[in-house]
Amino acid sequence: MDAIFAHLDFAENPLFERIITDISIQQYSIIDNFFTDEEVEVLRQSLLQKYDDDSFKKAAIGNKLNETIEKSIRGDVILWMDETKADDAEQLFFDKINQLVNYLNKTCFLGILHKEFHYAIYQIGTFYKRHIDTFQNDDRRKLSFVCYLNEDGWVKENGGELCLYLNENNHEIEKNIYPLPGRVVIFESQIIEHEVKIVHSQRLSITGWLKTR
Repeated sequence: MDAIFAHLDFAENPLFERIITDISIQQYSIIDNFFTDEEVEVLRQSLLQKYDDDSFKKAAIGNKLNETIEKSIRGDVILWMDETKADDAEQLFFDKINQLVNYLNKTCFLGILHKEFHYAIYQIGTFYKRHIDTFQNDDRRKLSFVCYLNEDGWVKENGGELCLYLNENNHEIEKNIYPLPGRVVIFESQIIEHEVKIVHSQRLSITGWLKTR
């Protein structure tokens, strides 16, 4: 095995290994140091600048073949990120994501070939009802990824927690994850249903998917 890894120019990454272990055991991973504090601040300012430029639009449900805007289900506004046109802030984001993808493909043979990400803003009173991140006509999404860009001092009373619906010993449990600044959550797109609880203070994030084929 060591000889194989040497041939692949492989260097073990403890952070990525933790993600792999978490997902293999519990189908999700929560990481509070995926990006540095400085990187989180740069990404937050990039998001806010683009929002000030009025670049965001109302998020829809479904994929491009069956897309509708339904405020009773989803209330965020989004801006898709284009890696080919990335500014400096977005490039540091994609650099880290690409490192993760390459590592996963080398160690887990996931066959991730594509990715899609967008900025997301939930204003006060908005939410996203329980759903799963795959479509009947498109099952390419393998892993869902969320990076929170809120300011320091986020408290429980601000709401906006990500609720994962998990199955443990044939019983459904709810795993509530608060959107602390810099926190990253990765989970299996085709398995875990989830929702964003109602937001009581503006909630900022980057959300996306690692995709096969």
